[in-house]
Amino acid sequence: MSVHLVRTLVLLYINTLNGVWSDSVSGHLEKGKKLLQDGNLPEALEQYNLAVAGDPSNYLTYFKRAAVYLALGQAKKSLPDLGKVLELKPDFHQARLERANTNVKLGKVSAAQEDYQILASSENSATEEAKEMLSRSQTVQQYIENIDHLMSKGDYTEDLLHQLQVSIELCPWFPHLRSARAVYYEHTKQYQSAISDIKMLTKLIPDNTEGYYKISSLYYQLGEEEDSLREIRECLKLDQDHKDCYLLYKKLKKLVKQLEAARKMMEEERFEEAIDKLKNALKTESESVAILIKIKTRLCTSHTKISSYDDGMKWCNEVLELDPENIDVLCDKSELYISNEEYEEAIKLYQHTLKINEQFQRAKDGLNRAQNLLKQSQKRDYYKILGVKRNASVKEINKAYRRLAKEWHPDKYDGEDKKKAEKMFYDIAAAKEVLTDKEMRSKFDNGEDPLDPEQQHGGGGHGGFPHGFPFGGGGFTFKFNF
Repeated sequence: MSVHLVRTLVLLYINTLNGVWSDSVSGHLEKGKKLLQDGNLPEALEQYNLAVAGDPSNYLTYFKRAAVYLALGQAKKSLPDLGKVLELKPDFHQARLERANTNVKLGKVSAAQEDYQILASSENSATEEAKEMLSRSQTVQQYIENIDHLMSKGDYTEDLLHQLQVSIELCPWFPHLRSARAVYYEHTKQYQSAISDIKMLTKLIPDNTEGYYKISSLYYQLGEEEDSLREIRECLKLDQDHKDCYLLYKKLKKLVKQLEAARKMMEEERFEEAIDKLKNALKTESESVAILIKIKTRLCTSHTKISSYDDGMKWCNEVLELDPENIDVLCDKSELYISNEEYEEAIKLYQHTLKINEQFQRAKDGLNRAQNLLKQSQKRDYYKILGVKRNASVKEINKAYRRLAKEWHPDKYDGEDKKKAEKMFYDIAAAKEVLTDKEMRSKFDNGEDPLDPEQQHGGGGHGGFPHGFPFGGGGFTFKFNF
């Protein structure tokens, strides 16, 4: 027995003892009206319950309680009250129209038509609306029959969707139509629309575990693993022993944890750890193409960030096989080409990306960078001068510098071409100057030579060195200890 019903019975008992039926009915109606105006529907319903019990012959009391049921979204409960109203007062046209409209919204089209026909056959305040609704309901009745026929044949055309839309507009609380449209949307790969209809079904059908399982499955197909996990939990709240829901929940819980951990690692630039976590996620997931794309995209990005060319290319290409126009992955692949000094390939791929989305800023910036790097590579490449990779650490750069500086130091050079030694030593010093300075290295990595007077608009320094020649004086004074 519900709490509201118990309270109602208690109040009824008190009123009986006090013998104040007539006074209390008007009091309950007044309280109910005020609570209704304040939006307190459950309390208003209690007052109308008491009023009905106190005066079961008052048709208006039933009508007001029916209005509360409708406001609470309990349309089916309003129908007995509307029926009682018409039993007590058959010419209450507004109640008949309300019953007809409620029935048609619930998909009880034939029952609604009976009331519409009664209203349409005589002159009253509801005649015109009843005539219009009768005509619409007759059309929808034909549509409903046709919908079932088309779907049984697998005929998922635009005409079918039109008939579904028109029918649901008139019968929004009819589960059969919502379910049919969800099937249509799923069949035509409009998964978000299918989810919207099934969510409505979970409200229309109590304890709808299959609805929650379906929503979760669709989110899973879309690669929305967190939304999928949320919906599958709703299924288990209704039935913790639901086998399908539990199996999907177990998998999703593990997957969400793995992907969230990988995401945080990538944010913290712990890319090697993220790669390990993402590979574990691939062991968990093998079915949802969207989730596989998500995992492999992150593997592609993580390898790109650490300039891991071969592995990065492997993951980027696997994503592009599934999603050829994935512009983020196309840019990651272009970055890998740049890290491997394949500038012309990077330029081609950035141009291809911009054909897909000409407004994609990352591709615009990347193309500009790749073009600058190509020009730069035809001039002086500081990484090549020192013989280090583009992702070399400062420690690696300093080590390479010391080794080469010792080899090409003009005072220690054994060869005959001292001019060559001086030039090489100068270039080695310039490379070290640029690549150990964070700001200058960043400029160089973006295709700009910070020691090129033309690119720096005639900036100061000695011979292109912004901080002056690193060895003092206006020329070489080779006094170094190695």
